[in-house]
Amino acid sequence: MVSSIRYYFERNGFYVSSRFADRLGMKVKSVRLFFIYLSFATLGIGFAVYLTLAFWLKLKDLVYTKRTSVFDL
Repeated sequence: MVSSIRYYFERNGFYVSSRFADRLGMKVKSVRLFFIYLSFATLGIGFAVYLTLAFWLKLKDLVYTKRTSVFDL
């Protein structure tokens, strides 16, 4: 049961942790632990930061989609 919950959140977690880990050259597990500790230490503010970052990354992906040619407009 725990593994199915973990799989669900990893699959639908917006890839915020993995994208920041790739950008910073760190392990994904370390970035996830940082968000977990941040949300416990600040009583949920870390979760709000995570959702805000997920929103900005999704928005960035929508704006900066790579087009193959000029005619794709």
